[in-house]
Amino acid sequence: MAALDLQEQEQLETLKSWWKDNGTSITIVVSVFLIGTLGWWGLKTYQSKQAHDAATLFQQFNEQIGSNDPKRVNDAAAALTDKFGTTLYATKAALAAAQVNEQSKNLAQAKTQLTWVIEHAKEARLKDVARLRLAAILLDAKQYADALKQLEGEHPAAFDALYADLKGDVLAAQGKTAEAQAAYKLAFDKTDAKSNYRNLIEIKLDGLGAAK
Repeated sequence: MAALDLQEQEQLETLKSWWKDNGTSITIVVSVFLIGTLGWWGLKTYQSKQAHDAATLFQQFNEQIGSNDPKRVNDAAAALTDKFGTTLYATKAALAAAQVNEQSKNLAQAKTQLTWVIEHAKEARLKDVARLRLAAILLDAKQYADALKQLEGEHPAAFDALYADLKGDVLAAQGKTAEAQAAYKLAFDKTDAKSNYRNLIEIKLDGLGAAK
């Protein structure tokens, strides 16, 4: 029994010695693992709360859209872009608010909101929509160079006809007939033959005396 106690004592001393040499590094590894795990869960909880709060604020924004009050709409949109600018809710709110401002002729505010979407939205498709709408506003303001700059950026093939058509409008407004014809021709070719939109492009081409 005494021999066994001595053996256990030796094992205990060996364990103590090993822990003295390695215990700190193990503690660090375990701590890092626990911090990482807790951090991940904390992030997921934070993201979940962020999404919930953003959704609630977006619902309130939709209520303001129904009020037809541009100031209230702009305030609600600003709350979303300021607090939850990385969410889809903020992007949608900025686009919707810009439309309200376009309709109320507050084009400066509309330009600001569309520019925000272009610079901050994570969804490329919504950026493409914002560029088109901003280019149309710039065209109406006779800021032709800035309008063309928006239309010359990369975009999905699905947007080719829309971008080319609006580019034709800008070039036609500048009196650049040949370039406008080329842009309209591209838009015409990229549009489905059964689309009524193609008829509109055809009218523009006819107005410039271009053969299709």
